[in-house]
Amino acid sequence: MAEWFSNLEFLPKVYWIVAIIGSVIFLGVMLMAFVGGDADDLGDVDSDIDSDAGAGFHFITFKNLVGFFTIFGWSGIACIDAGLSTPLTIIISVISGLLMMVIMAALFYFINKLSDSGTLNYKNALDAVGEVYLTIGADRSSMGKVSVNVQGAVRELDALTDSLTPLKSGTIIKVVDVTSNGILIVDQTRKPIEAKATPKEELGEGNGYLINNE
Repeated sequence: MAEWFSNLEFLPKVYWIVAIIGSVIFLGVMLMAFVGGDADDLGDVDSDIDSDAGAGFHFITFKNLVGFFTIFGWSGIACIDAGLSTPLTIIISVISGLLMMVIMAALFYFINKLSDSGTLNYKNALDAVGEVYLTIGADRSSMGKVSVNVQGAVRELDALTDSLTPLKSGTIIKVVDVTSNGILIVDQTRKPIEAKATPKEELGEGNGYLINNE
């Protein structure tokens, strides 16, 4: 192996070194990214690039640079093996690396978007109507729980109330505020008003008799 490597010309040696080192780091970076680590902590130099639609994504990051050098190395080796000239090999390998950066930037952008869409934003619970699940103490004396529909799903969330009487289980409530640490402030609200009976229905209940006081 050492003899084979020593017999290579300068440019192939550069591409092989870049490809092997890049591949090792790339595998580690991707593994960290998908198991919850953050490789950008190693020295992220993010720069926002806004598309025509106005959505920004991180193009120059540690992960993307590793992807660039990995594809740069392997595409260069492929070009050399295909017998292409040195200038053409360099151009193709650089373009391939840049394309890899774009693909990775788009990939992590959409992964972050999906992650953000599933994150609960407690402010979305404002004005929501729900039901007390666990009794809430009067005047914020003790915390309870309420069931409210937030972001398309019914959730059981911690709640306090400014009411001077406890809100017992089953009480219909409305969210009036949300604290900075995600606790809902609720107040008792009235149930929907039932439709009043029409005069004909009232006469029907009285067997159709109309009392005339004249």
